Amino acid sequence: MENFPRSQFKVIIFDCDGVMFDSRQANIVYYNTILNHFGKPLLTNGDIEVVHMATAEEAVNYLFKDDPRLSEAQKFRQQLDYQKLIPLMKMEPFLKEVLSNLKENHFYLAIATNRTNTIHSVLTTFELEKFFDLVISSLDVERPKPYPEIIFKILSYFKVKASEAVYIGDSIIDYETARKAQVFFVSYKNQKLKGDYHISDFRELLPLLQSNLKPRH
Repeated sequence: MENFPRSQFKVIIFDCDGVMFDSRQANIVYYNTILNHFGKPLLTNGDIEVVHMATAEEAVNYLFKDDPRLSEAQKFRQQLDYQKLIPLMKMEPFLKEVLSNLKENHFYLAIATNRTNTIHSVLTTFELEKFFDLVISSLDVERPKPYPEIIFKILSYFKVKASEAVYIGDSIIDYETARKAQVFFVSYKNQKLKGDYHISDFRELLPLLQSNLKPRH
């Protein structure tokens, strides 16, 4: 890919699940393993939508609401080896090529995810660690998404203004996080989601960043 003119942006922030990876199947297996262990019904379609956006702790709290075994379920969750599920994750097409080109064009790259410690195993497995200057998970903030703290930490680290950052997400939680932090929001593969801009392919990101973007929210 060719270099392009300098953008108004300095930091590009990625969500993980649903943006960098299709991790739905891995998450389904993960939470069904917990539910099955405690003899509870497996995930419904509605459950899948909820847990896919939540932190692991929030997801188990939701699945075991009013269940006296909640504390046991949280402990069981922490003992599970997510590493075995990583092969079920599918990296989005053209992700590596775009990350490489962004680095060549001197953008700072960061991740803001509601994943916990599993994010580092995922990046290592798919050989993506080298592309990112900063990774912030739900373990690194007091209040995870949709609170904007995770974005504020990234802005502070790079010493940039909100107007110099773009957040790429796929869920209402991502949108709310971006809006509260007042950064540009690019919706990935979700036309129903409000956003400053929408893309369905990572190859659309590079031309978008070099254009004269104006917020739509």
